[in-house]
Amino acid sequence: MNKQTANFYNKFSIFYPLIDLFLKPQKKRLFHEINRQPFGKLLEIGVGNGTHLPLYKTHAVTGIDTSLKMLEIAKNHVADSTQLLQMDGENLLFEDETFDYVVLSHTIAVVDNPGRLLKEAYRVLQPDGKIFILNHFTPNNWLKYVDYSFQPFSKILHFKSVFHIESLNSISKLKLLEEIRFGTFSYFKLLIYCKA
Repeated sequence: MNKQTANFYNKFSIFYPLIDLFLKPQKKRLFHEINRQPFGKLLEIGVGNGTHLPLYKTHAVTGIDTSLKMLEIAKNHVADSTQLLQMDGENLLFEDETFDYVVLSHTIAVVDNPGRLLKEAYRVLQPDGKIFILNHFTPNNWLKYVDYSFQPFSKILHFKSVFHIESLNSISKLKLLEEIRFGTFSYFKLLIYCKA
């Protein structure tokens, strides 16, 4: 576990409600798609402050995060079917093929090694299980210049401003089922993959 990243999010936890407000429309669609799925065991990697946890209506949820401060706040939002654990998404402590669903909501571009995170998510996913990835993706339009110009500062805020999902070799093991775009310029997307 990267202590520097965990410490950053421990301190950042006080500002997280502002981020939640900004991401609310995207997360509403994410949970609409998740709650349409049959009951299963669901892992959310990077659960944050957990204010969204009551939006899970269908599944037995395990939420993990590296930040103890975030998890302390998240405990106020858990239901009976929810378990919270401090864990690094790049080194999951679960057996292979444990979960039916894995959720990466604005997580994959803030970890040190997104490829490793995706490999771990794939490993713990059941055959035919689904991965939901909600994130910003650097587009092939004028917005890419914003991402590139912000790159020198993004390390300070512990995220990758320039991010292309196709650059991760491990994504080739997954089958893309659906791509849902948000906003006029499709800067944010919800990608739904299946483990073939």
